[in-house]
Amino acid sequence: MNQIKSITINFDKNNVDITNSDMTSLTHDIGTKEAFKAISAAMLRSGWDNKYVYSFSWLGRPIIQLPDDMIRIQELIYSVKPDVVLETGVAHGGSLIFYASILKAMGKGRVIGIDIDIRAHNRKAIEEHALYDAITLFEGSSTSPQIIDQISKDLNPEERVIVFLDANHTKQHVLDELHLYSSFIPVGSYVVAMDGIMQDMVGAPRSDEDWDWNNPTQAAKEFVAKNDNFIIEEPEIPFNEGNITDRDLSYWPHAFIKRIG
Repeated sequence: MNQIKSITINFDKNNVDITNSDMTSLTHDIGTKEAFKAISAAMLRSGWDNKYVYSFSWLGRPIIQLPDDMIRIQELIYSVKPDVVLETGVAHGGSLIFYASILKAMGKGRVIGIDIDIRAHNRKAIEEHALYDAITLFEGSSTSPQIIDQISKDLNPEERVIVFLDANHTKQHVLDELHLYSSFIPVGSYVVAMDGIMQDMVGAPRSDEDWDWNNPTQAAKEFVAKNDNFIIEEPEIPFNEGNITDRDLSYWPHAFIKRIG
């Protein structure tokens, strides 16, 4: 795969020089899609190294996500209008609170959070939050038969479900989750395999050498290749008066898996 190797931004000339991994070089005006894509790649890598996503909260709870991704996910939630937002991976609970606040504003829906280890101080903070009445917590592995059985009993067959996978990000674990949770997804809704950015972070701090293949993106691609009822499809951007039509500034490449049949 040909990737961006280096960029040089020249504000005096208003252009960006890009060198790719195949050593080809291109120059683009700073106001082009190509320049934005290159600058976004640099932002994502610098942000990863600086733990940029660890600097945000939502209604009092830490939320370890890019703001761009969270704005886009609320667009999807509003479009799908789910009765249930189910997320694997709870951490501090900020994402659960985020989803609950959106559903409350929409006047419908509830949130389910699953984590193998919900730490006592995080559980306490979530349970004491004003939006907790819309949240149900399950503790255990997201792929364990016991958890799947509990979720199956908790969900009403008529409820419209959307699923966000943000727990263990190894390819096999995400693939297992996709097989298990895809059965809850109705036609037109999504399961989102988050944090595929791992594939572009090999060699960065807190990364592993196998991330070029051992990541959620590869799980998503393998899943849809073997399941004709699902496709990887970026949700439509509902409002755009700018030049950027791709989700370049995101931790979730090729993440949106839509049920079509």
